[in-house]
This record gives sequence, C-alpha cells and structure tokens, in this order.
Amino acid sequence: MLQKLLLLILIGGCWGTFAVAGELSVAESSITTAIENQQPVDRISTYPADFGKLYCFTRIVGANSDTSVTHVWLFQGHEMARVTLPVGSENWRTNSSKRFLPQWAGDWQVRVLDAEGNELASIPFVLE
Repeated sequence: MLQKLLLLILIGGCWGTFAVAGELSVAESSITTAIENQQPVDRISTYPADFGKLYCFTRIVGANSDTSVTHVWLFQGHEMARVTLPVGSENWRTNSSKRFLPQWAGDWQVRVLDAEGNELASIPFVLE
C-alpha cells in the first residue's frame, strides 16, 4: 500500500512539472524601441542598422508556479545574447534588450524558450 502511495506521489509530481511547461505560452510579443508602463511603445519589423538598442517584450501566461523564460537573440542564425527572465505569475510581462552595431545589418530573431528549453515563440526582425 505504501509503495502504491509513493508511486502516485512521484507520478503526480512529474505531471505537475509537465503541466507548468505545457500550459506556459506567449500571449503577446514584439520587438520595440522602448518600454513604458510595462508595455511596448511600438512594434517594429525593420529598423535602421545603427548604434542603438531594441527591446523584446513578451507577455507570458499560464505559469502555475515561479518559472522562467529565456530570450535568445540570434543574428543570421548565430546566438548573440541569452537572457533568462523570471516569470512570477499566471500573467507576466517581461523584456530584454540588445544593443546593436551598424555592421550587424541583416536578419535577426528572438526565440523565447521555457525553463526546459522548449521554444514558445520566435520574433523575427530586420536591421537595414
């Protein structure tokens, strides 16, 4: 009897871990030039390749416990930055930023990963 109870507790614990990852999703995302009042001020898909800074805004929903997401900034498929951000509630807004150099013109994207490394979203943009 005790063995069955322990087995149920172990299985239940595993299901709980997968439920958090399975329910976590990106409800809103954008590349923006600034964040004000925890919201993006604009949504861009192209931006001049110059000395500057852009932000990746994400609104994460579905977390049943404290977890994290990671923003992976990619330039032409090569990782340029990785920022792990806490997620502390069922509806959580967060952002990361990246400074750019003029020679980094080309295709970019930010991949949003859950705590286990699963891709939740991909946000493409171009520096021209």
